[in-house]
Amino acid sequence: MANDLHSPVDMGEPHVHAEPSMAATFKGIVDDSLELMKQQFSMLKAEIRSDFRKVLAGIIPLACAVAPLLLGALMLCFMLVHLIHWATLPAGQTVDPATIPLWGSYGIVAAVFLVTGGVLVGIGIYRLKTVNPLPEQTAQALEENLKWLMNKNPK
Repeated sequence: MANDLHSPVDMGEPHVHAEPSMAATFKGIVDDSLELMKQQFSMLKAEIRSDFRKVLAGIIPLACAVAPLLLGALMLCFMLVHLIHWATLPAGQTVDPATIPLWGSYGIVAAVFLVTGGVLVGIGIYRLKTVNPLPEQTAQALEENLKWLMNKNPK
């Protein structure tokens, strides 16, 4: 009850709001700044994860394109060998009674592999072009926060 005697309500004095001390104000600013930095870091991590997923989505088709391209190149080499052999046959001599010569068969298979590999390369390159390695949203938010801290009007 001794404390009740000194309260402004009991003494008939109007209730006065005390201004926060400098230390409390400084602590509040530091706490807010730390919270803002944590949020900025979380935003940066989320953007990096998103960019990583986009890069991965572009690299997977490129990696899958390696096998068809190599097989297509190998088949193309076989086709060229058989084409040279076919082109150097004496006139009138037929080695294979098939409708499509052996070199043509290799050429068709090589074309299928090369087109498949080319499509996969195109998909991979297209997906990689959409990746922006710079965290734009985080940089923009950080710029706005710095403007606010410097008492300038953000956009």
